[in-house]
Formats: sequence, C-alpha cells, structure tokens
Amino acid sequence: MDRISALRNIEEALGDFESGEADLAATEQRVVTILRTYATDFETEADVRAYQATGEGRAHGLVVVAESETAARERIAELLDAEPESLDVDVSPV
Repeated sequence: MDRISALRNIEEALGDFESGEADLAATEQRVVTILRTYATDFETEADVRAYQATGEGRAHGLVVVAESETAARERIAELLDAEPESLDVDVSPV
C-alpha cells in the first residue's frame, strides 16, 4: 500500500466514523490495520526500511523506519526515552 492509498483509506474510515456508520473502537482498529499494512509494505527510494521490535517491555511491537537494525534500536530507545543497551528486544525488518 502506498502513502496515498493509506491516506485515502484513513480518510474513508474517519468519514464512516463521522457519519455514524462506525464507532470509535471499530475506527481505531481500522486505522491501526491500515497503518500496519502501510508499514509492512513500506518501500522508498531512500535507503531505509521498517523495523519491528519484539521482546519484553514497552518496546515490544513498535515499528520504526531506519537505515539499519542498529539505527532502529536507537530510534526505539529515543522514542521510549531509554538507552539502547537497556532494551531487551530484538529488532528485525518488517
């Protein structure tokens, strides 16, 4: 899924919420699904890709865009305001 498609799908989900065709929980799930699909299919001409953290603690499940696994670990640590060495996670391409 490209960026424009993701944005259109999110706009449609918001429209359904605004019109009363979907409740907040259904809209949240739909938007999360769209974003996860976008992250999974993420492609760019730049030398970056999506990485997901797995393991224990707050980092589990986070997906970030980075140039390498090391950079992804650093980005996750930055988001969590933690030192990269303190994270008990594996980082792998999505």
